[in-house]
Parts: sequence; structure tokens; C-alpha cells
Amino acid sequence: MIPYFKHNSAIVDDGASIGEGTKIWHWTHVSSEAVIGQHCSLGQNVFIGNKVKIGNNVKIQNNVSVYDNVYLEDDVFCGPSVVFTNVYNPRSAISRKNEYRNTIVKQGATLGANCTIICGVTLGLFSFVAAGAVVTKDVKDFALMAGVPAKQIGWMSEYGEQLSIPLTGERTATCPHTQTIYHLKDGHLSKIE
Repeated sequence: MIPYFKHNSAIVDDGASIGEGTKIWHWTHVSSEAVIGQHCSLGQNVFIGNKVKIGNNVKIQNNVSVYDNVYLEDDVFCGPSVVFTNVYNPRSAISRKNEYRNTIVKQGATLGANCTIICGVTLGLFSFVAAGAVVTKDVKDFALMAGVPAKQIGWMSEYGEQLSIPLTGERTATCPHTQTIYHLKDGHLSKIE
């Protein structure tokens, strides 16, 4: 008996590594070299490429393709129809499989519905990308990004609440839900343990 759930319409190629408690829903395809952690959820019509590593407790909503060279750390949320790319300048007649760029989404990050992540970027810990945004550059830890191209418009707590704090300067803020304190200095936000 396999230690994960797979809907009858889903395809999991031989060789794929899938952690205990993960759920794979309708019409989803997982390629043979993919590595998926424990307690993940892959919604309907999701594609997982070969050179993909997904951490634990990752949620991928419907209609998301996670192509080769995309790495999702623990607790990442991908909203419906999020778009990942792995070639910066594709042409149908020119093979660029040796030009794939890595995309790394760090622990706890949230990617809103229909946002697009251009390949070759790193999204920081607990960063938050608004629905429909297009990310073209690296994203700082806890940054709130929106627009096309995406620009930082604020900071988010680990809990997922916008913090009342400017983008720059030296300040502290407290998450109203968890009472966790965050400190902004030199353009970077960190959590005070």
C-alpha cells in the first residue's frame, strides 16, 4: 500500500518519491524524478516535472505546472493557476534545455492566484506575492509584492498579516495575531526570537 493518496485519474510515474500523507488529486501528473515531501496537496490538473523538489506541507492549487529547476521549500502555498517558467528567452525552434534557470521559493512563502514567477529568482522566507503579480527579481524575506512587474509594497508576518511598518528605516512591528516582534534594519526584516 502506498503511503499517500492518489486519485484514480492522476498519473505518478515510476521512480517519483512522494512523502507520507500527501494527496494527489484529479488529472495531476508527477514525473519520475520528482521528489515531494510529506503532507502536501496537489490540486486538480497539476504537473510536476522531473528536476523538481518540493518540501513538506506544500499546497499547490489547481492548474499549476511546476517545471524542472523549480524548488519549493516547506509550507509554500501556490494559489490557483500560478505560472512558473524555466527558460528566460524561449524559442520553439531552438532547444534551451541546458539553459534552465533555478527558481527557489523559500519556506512559508505564499504565491497568489495567477501570479507569474520568471525563472532564476529566489523568493524569501514567508514572502507574499499578490494575485496576478509578475515577479522578475529576487524577493526579500517577509516582503509583500504586487503589480506588473512586481514591486514591494509592504511586509508580511509569518502568520500572514500585513505589518504596519515602512519599507525602509529602522523600526519594529508586532504581529497582532501572534504578538511576534519583527525588526526592520538596512532594508531587511527579521523576526526577533
